[in-house]
Amino acid sequence: MTEAINADEAFVGTVEPEGADRLDEAKLSEWMAANVAGFEGPLHLTKFKGGQSNPTYKIETSSGNYVLRRKPFGQLLPSAHAVDREFRVQSGLQGSGFPVARQYGLCIDESVVGSWFYVMGMVDGRTIWDGSMPNDTPEYRHETYMAMIDTLAQLHSVNVDAAGLSEFGKPGNYFGRQVDRWTKQYRLSETELMPEMEQLIEWLPATLPEQTRTSVVHGDYRIDNMIWAKDRPEVLAVLDWELSTLGDPLGDFSYVAMAWVTDNGGRSGVQDLDRKALGIPELEEVVERYCAKTGRTSVPNMNWYFAYNFFRLAGILQGIKKRVIDGTASSSHAREMSDRVQPLVSRAAEFAKLAGM
Repeated sequence: MTEAINADEAFVGTVEPEGADRLDEAKLSEWMAANVAGFEGPLHLTKFKGGQSNPTYKIETSSGNYVLRRKPFGQLLPSAHAVDREFRVQSGLQGSGFPVARQYGLCIDESVVGSWFYVMGMVDGRTIWDGSMPNDTPEYRHETYMAMIDTLAQLHSVNVDAAGLSEFGKPGNYFGRQVDRWTKQYRLSETELMPEMEQLIEWLPATLPEQTRTSVVHGDYRIDNMIWAKDRPEVLAVLDWELSTLGDPLGDFSYVAMAWVTDNGGRSGVQDLDRKALGIPELEEVVERYCAKTGRTSVPNMNWYFAYNFFRLAGILQGIKKRVIDGTASSSHAREMSDRVQPLVSRAAEFAKLAGM
């Protein structure tokens, strides 16, 4: 088991940007004055500690606080770091009543800060980095987990056409496309031969489950990718839409269910916690809640989905590992993350074997 990290210490708060993370504040002020309704300068920019994919900044101004997300600088994998897609999906969901931050503007002119970026409103609330929620009561924890599942069910019930997102992705063969995508991304950032990864790359596309529904899929839905109200178990905004598309909602549900087969380690896993004492629901209760909210009678056996999700995570972290080697990773946590590739591949293979590999 990996040593637990102090998530609050590692991820909460901001730091002054250094070196390549510094942005041209004068050019950004000029862009915001032209594109962000109600903006008043001057602005002060700091960088959020959490996250290692798209660098994220806090913009403090006299007209309020904003958040800027940009692509990393340097050579990037194709289709990765799609801040324009993040902006588009949140803009669409904003009109449907789903909890997302207010979207202000997208900039694809690299002369402003050196890469594409978008600006959204800053939502005041709490982030739950540690799934054990150490300072909360069992009742509060239980209600929080149920609110997380209810919000996911709400996302999967959004009318895609009414939200203007009917062209946001292809409607069918979600898992086939995802396996293909992460295989390609993995190949582009491969640094060593891993026999179990080779087996998964062969087995997953040959055993794809049938897709029976299509919805907006977040792609990275977990307890720490949302802003929670400070005083009640309510989701104020779901964040980090970089991997979102149209697809099989079971992609999201099986991903959030991964918490129940992942040790805590100071993050979102709950496998090794005393869930009953903490008030954290068992996976069976979560399945029942999701089914009730989405009109399902059941969800399929999860072993294939868990194998796929661990495989996908390995592919994502392999990309981070390659960026560490190339010197373009944007977070001090990236090196530590890159060491997790092989253990994730092994977990994927474990579940694949349970599913018949």
